[in-house]
Amino acid sequence: MTVIDPPLAKSLSDMLRPHLPDAVEEIEREVRVHVHEGGPPVDADYRRAVRQVIDETVAHFVDSLGRHATDSTRLTELYSQLGAEAARRGYSLDRLQTALRLSGQVACRRFIKDAYRFSWPKETLSSLTDGLFGLLAQAADAGAQGFARQQGQLATDRERRRRRLRDLLVREPPPDPDLIHEQARAAEWRVPGTVAAVALLSAARPPSRILPPDVLADWDASYLIVPDPDSAGRDWLPTLLVPLGAAAIGPTVPAERTAVSLRWARHTSALMERGVLPSDRPQRAADHTALLAAAMVEDLIDTTSAVFLAPILALPPRRRVPLLTTLLTYLQCGDNAVITSARLQVHEQTVRYRLRRIAELTGSRVYDPADRLDLMITLTWLLHTDGITAAPGITAAPGSPAVTPARSAPS
Repeated sequence: MTVIDPPLAKSLSDMLRPHLPDAVEEIEREVRVHVHEGGPPVDADYRRAVRQVIDETVAHFVDSLGRHATDSTRLTELYSQLGAEAARRGYSLDRLQTALRLSGQVACRRFIKDAYRFSWPKETLSSLTDGLFGLLAQAADAGAQGFARQQGQLATDRERRRRRLRDLLVREPPPDPDLIHEQARAAEWRVPGTVAAVALLSAARPPSRILPPDVLADWDASYLIVPDPDSAGRDWLPTLLVPLGAAAIGPTVPAERTAVSLRWARHTSALMERGVLPSDRPQRAADHTALLAAAMVEDLIDTTSAVFLAPILALPPRRRVPLLTTLLTYLQCGDNAVITSARLQVHEQTVRYRLRRIAELTGSRVYDPADRLDLMITLTWLLHTDGITAAPGITAAPGSPAVTPARSAPS
């Protein structure tokens, strides 16, 4: 702050001090009209705090005239607290900065009037304005630091509350919906209509962890909770997951059943890690219901398949795979050889020959309606697991299962 000659400074202080209440009132009125009433409503307590800070700022400025050094610790603390309180209440830092700018304008207008009234030298007016704007710059810096510090603390607190919410959502047994809404309010998270859990493969090390703000993540446990996964169409979620590496998407469920979605996402990711499902793109658990069901009874399938399909399984892969694929596709197509041949892109007579060969090897039991569902699940598992590779006559995209499950079973 530019120092004014001590005798003149004392004279200025004595001259300005009686007008302090009027100056404070004018500044507060400008701030109220252009800041408090010019935007979202401001709490009455915060208005009182602003008025107190203005009062102390004006008094500090007048008292500091003529001093080589003044202790502004108290004022710095006040502005730091005011900035922190603005962040805590959700006000923008612009409000505080605008208030300081208006304060400077009011003070300058009053100084200019007094300069004309009392014939101050221009050096005196220049010193006053230099000192004023130096003080306001210091105040603005303290306010910004308090605001930033409080915002960081709020972000940390919100993250802590979101972690508690995330852990609550995946808890079993399912949490009470009222408790979810209570924790969500504390975490500033809107409870969506549905969620889907995403399991990241353990081998994945995401180069980027940038996610939409409403996605809850546990990077240590390698899963995400994604609100409203189907709201913008079916394809946006896999696109979001591309930067995160291989991932499995659980079924879409209400928020209180997030644990169910996570459980099936993890079952799906386990199959991806084993190579049963491709890991070069995100996989949806809902697209592999039969395979997931089969994985739950893998040891049982290993036992029962020997009873139903032992003669076929004893064949080498180039002969085994076409028979197993044809049988599964035939069952999926409602025992219709014409549709089966179109699905497999082979001649209808080839399909009929394979079906006869299957009957010769296994007997008619493989066509028993009572065993059909068990057989389809068993075949689905066998055609996805290690050791089964595509053979001539089997159309399969690279890295995909040998059979594409039928969408319907026409007769």
